[in-house]
Amino acid sequence: MGILVQFAAALIFGIGLVISGMANPAKVQNFLDVAGSWDPSLAFVMAGALAVTALGYRLVLARPKPIFAPDFQLPTRRKIDARLLLGAAVFGVGWGLAGFCPGPALTSLGLGAPGTLAFVPAMLAGMAAARWLAAGRAEPHRRKIA
Repeated sequence: MGILVQFAAALIFGIGLVISGMANPAKVQNFLDVAGSWDPSLAFVMAGALAVTALGYRLVLARPKPIFAPDFQLPTRRKIDARLLLGAAVFGVGWGLAGFCPGPALTSLGLGAPGTLAFVPAMLAGMAAARWLAAGRAEPHRRKIA
């Protein structure tokens, strides 16, 4: 049952991206072009998403546990470090250059949008590289004992 709920949520998210125009990379790039053809509509989409998320968190976290999981899995780390800042910067540069972030890119791939055939494999390779680098850092350094 949980997988059906996840599928429904992803479908609603994808439909919302298409209706709002956020699956169109030009719309995103125009939002970032504050000195040129600025399009503020992304700010309204983000504000709506923030309002829905805030309400959703309040309602869901008032429950003793999730419906389809044994417990809530919330991030515990609150430290802003170089890794977080670098990741945010790489994400922002990629978003600004391509006009895509992961959700809209996958939605646009399903729509056959130009550019997604190059962006999505590059995005997946970047995600794999980030996991590989993080896994390498997580392993303890072993010293050879003579």
